[in-house]
Amino acid sequence: MADRLYGLPPGDFTAARAAEAAAAKAAGAAGLAREIGGLRKPTVSAWAVNRASREHASELADLLALGEDLRAAWAAGDADALAELTRRRGEVTGRLARLLRQGLAGAAAAEVDQTLDAAVADAEAAELVRRGRLVKALSYSGFAAPTGGGTLSRTGTRRSAKPSPEQAEQERQAAEERRARELAEAEAQYLEWRDALALAVQELDKRADKAAKLEKKLAKARKLENESRQRVEVARREERLARQRLEKAR
Repeated sequence: MADRLYGLPPGDFTAARAAEAAAAKAAGAAGLAREIGGLRKPTVSAWAVNRASREHASELADLLALGEDLRAAWAAGDADALAELTRRRGEVTGRLARLLRQGLAGAAAAEVDQTLDAAVADAEAAELVRRGRLVKALSYSGFAAPTGGGTLSRTGTRRSAKPSPEQAEQERQAAEERRARELAEAEAQYLEWRDALALAVQELDKRADKAAKLEKKLAKARKLENESRQRVEVARREERLARQRLEKAR
């Protein structure tokens, strides 16, 4: 069910999730209904990447296989293999990214690139992309940039070999791409929270207006209640006096 839901466009996700949860609840599976209701709606970029495992399985398999080879070469310190794999990385990633970015805005398109880069660099991210149930973009910065005269590996150990001019250029380009992704991610997060703020303010204004109307009605009801209490007191006093006069007359 989750596979089906995360294959839907974001605009259809909420209604489909509600329908599935309602069906599970009606069937007496309250626990399943809660689990379905807890599934988070994917962002546009996450949905676009989720399409890869469903519509572009061959291209995705090539990308993830390249990522495995690249991580192995990095761990082994194989500079020649790294250079060749890094060259291929741009081709393979670009081919899949072009398929997934069709029709996306700038920020979402950048998040697609960022997520595919994470899938190449990190095995856990690769598995998440393979499953096709992402709810937001992924990022990864485990391969550190040059420090001093050497290069830091993922574990932070220094390799003594000085990078070649080609490697230095590749690392410079990677750093620029990382900064661009970070900027795109920050912009996307800002736009997301800006929109969330606007919705929250709109909801607050609506509920505050409703509360004010209810308070006005309550104040009117309180006033009517007090008037009724006063009439009850007057009637009770007059009833008591009338009863005394009746007893006296008897």
